Amino acid sequence: MDLEYQKKLAAKVAGVGLDRVRINPEKIDLVSEAVTRADIRRLIRSGAIEILQKRGISGARKKPRRKGPGSKKGGKYSKLPRKRRWIRKIRALRRELRRMKEQGLIDSKEYRELYAKLSSFNSVSQLRAHVGR
Repeated sequence: MDLEYQKKLAAKVAGVGLDRVRINPEKIDLVSEAVTRADIRRLIRSGAIEILQKRGISGARKKPRRKGPGSKKGGKYSKLPRKRRWIRKIRALRRELRRMKEQGLIDSKEYRELYAKLSSFNSVSQLRAHVGR
């Protein structure tokens, strides 16, 4: 049975797209008799014609994409300011120094000395290399 007219009319009456109109397969004979807009409204209210919920945005579209180095604009420090970079480095170094002291690789005196000159190290690996000599 061709219900294209009824489906189009239902979409117009409800103010939605064709893909959101669903006709109940058990009540096809009722829907096929509907000709006027009033008939369609009555069928929507009774549940013979169902208006589906609006679809959301897919997760793939919501996720921020294209964040690689090729799409970055601006200078080196506009993306990660000097201070943030410094904080990240110094926290990592302090964490590593604390871990070394807890493991017994260095004693309290050496810990104090290294803590004072922590800013001279560029990375955790450099600190490890210095202690491991």
